[in-house]
Amino acid sequence: MRLLADENLSARLVAALRAAGHDVEWVKEICIGAKDGAIIADAETTGRVLVTFDKDFGELIYKHGVKNLTGVILLRLPDASRSEIAILLPAIIGSRDDWEGHFSVVRRGRIRMVPLR
Repeated sequence: MRLLADENLSARLVAALRAAGHDVEWVKEICIGAKDGAIIADAETTGRVLVTFDKDFGELIYKHGVKNLTGVILLRLPDASRSEIAILLPAIIGSRDDWEGHFSVVRRGRIRMVPLR
């Protein structure tokens, strides 16, 4: 899967996603410090699903009408350690093939997906 990892994802998590076979660009490597709107635009332009811990992306898309038809995976795993997330996330993303076109919220044991189109 083609993913754009927000800069709030750790290097360990990005490495775990890449090791699982995902094509991952990381904001820290390509445009560190970019504004959220620019990150969404980059994900759309490059055809990548954005993976983030930042709830502001939901507000940008739903409240302010910023377009992102590629998809967003919002991680809400406050009780999980970074090492646990590095194990969980590649398995979670690999468990589905319909991330594109959805705003998805991933919680422990639950995924909520809302179509963006």
